[in-house]
Amino acid sequence: MPQTIRPREDTPAPVRPGVLRTSIRVEPLTCTIGAELFGVNLGDAARDDDLFSEIKNLLLQYKVLFLRNQDITRAEHVAFASRLGPLEDHPVVGSDPDHPGLVRIYKDLNSNPEHYENALHCDGTWRECPPMGAVLRCVETPEVGGDTIWVNMAEAYRRLPDHIKTQIAGLRARHSIEATFGAVMPMERRHQLKAQFKDPEHPVVRTHPETDEKILFVNAFTTHFVNYHTPENVRFGQDYAPGAGNLLAYLISQAAVPEYQVRWRWQKNSVAIWDNRSTQHYAVQDYWPAVRKMERAGIVGDRPF
Repeated sequence: MPQTIRPREDTPAPVRPGVLRTSIRVEPLTCTIGAELFGVNLGDAARDDDLFSEIKNLLLQYKVLFLRNQDITRAEHVAFASRLGPLEDHPVVGSDPDHPGLVRIYKDLNSNPEHYENALHCDGTWRECPPMGAVLRCVETPEVGGDTIWVNMAEAYRRLPDHIKTQIAGLRARHSIEATFGAVMPMERRHQLKAQFKDPEHPVVRTHPETDEKILFVNAFTTHFVNYHTPENVRFGQDYAPGAGNLLAYLISQAAVPEYQVRWRWQKNSVAIWDNRSTQHYAVQDYWPAVRKMERAGIVGDRPF
């Protein structure tokens, strides 16, 4: 059944008349991840503490939230996202010159179809502190195609066999921008990128700082384990590569399980808000030669533990 959450009405807020008397209707989209919100405008939520608090709580619960008909300005987009935390630029894509932190992801015939969206990934794990989350608004979309998939990586961890959970409990892994975004760059530029982002290591299982959930934290940016080659795991030297590689491939493959996923069809002025700490996503590139234009505000995160 749809869940209805009514914002408090006892505190005045500088929002349009009647907004506090409008309920947020919540409709879960799958049994494990994602919900669509109705009856809320993110421009209002950027200015109202109670309304924002309700949305933040729903985000922690459903991990990705979807809204239609969000005809908001770029300034309102940035203002709402900034309530989740400071915004960050992207070192490859860049950001809107008038709205720092707002990244334009415009795909047309002049774009590179091999851009690193169409892989299951968690944004920016090549940073020491990967993003907390993001707010993505659709500016223009094809009539058909261009969907995005999100995955609940807390559920992916929860359903791992117990012996795998034991095996990976203390493992750590490297994440690389050089081996992904940098792969198509000239060597000098690729090395500069590596010098800026030095392949940080993160726990294979991270703990969510607000919900305490355990999360499987490997994705398309993960290159290898850094502490797998121990006497407990490796009998002889040749066990190192296949043993570690096979385990990492198995863990990364968990994001492809449909039972952990939600798929969203975009329309103009649709918005997705996701918790990057507990999800992965995949932008489906099946729409060429149509155009797809998105604008994303990414929020600075903390160091995984």
